Amino acid sequence: MEENKDINFSEMMKMQKELWEVNKDKWSPMEAKYGRNFLLWMIEEMGEVISIIKKKGDNAIMSDNEVREHFVEEMSDVLMYYNDVLLRYNITPEEISSAYIQKHNKNMNRNYEKDWKK
Repeated sequence: MEENKDINFSEMMKMQKELWEVNKDKWSPMEAKYGRNFLLWMIEEMGEVISIIKKKGDNAIMSDNEVREHFVEEMSDVLMYYNDVLLRYNITPEEISSAYIQKHNKNMNRNYEKDWKK
């Protein structure tokens, strides 16, 4: 079993690039025009996550190790396709990290109740 580790965008993107290198003869190129396909596959994986929630329920995800492992695996698939999209649009780990921090800071100062009423 792999050591538990908290990985960052750089590491995730590097891992996806390594996987692509092994399969580049069979998989689509690292070009923006293929990014939409990976976004669609990511949404398909989200559907699998939703299916687990619907079929097994929140309690099973929290208390049944087998269900939880399957749920986390599908969430990992979502992240893998997300990183494939970033790679195909040549979005750097620094760009996505900066945008994430900026959005977080904006959200910290938002009045969600007021925004919702608009």
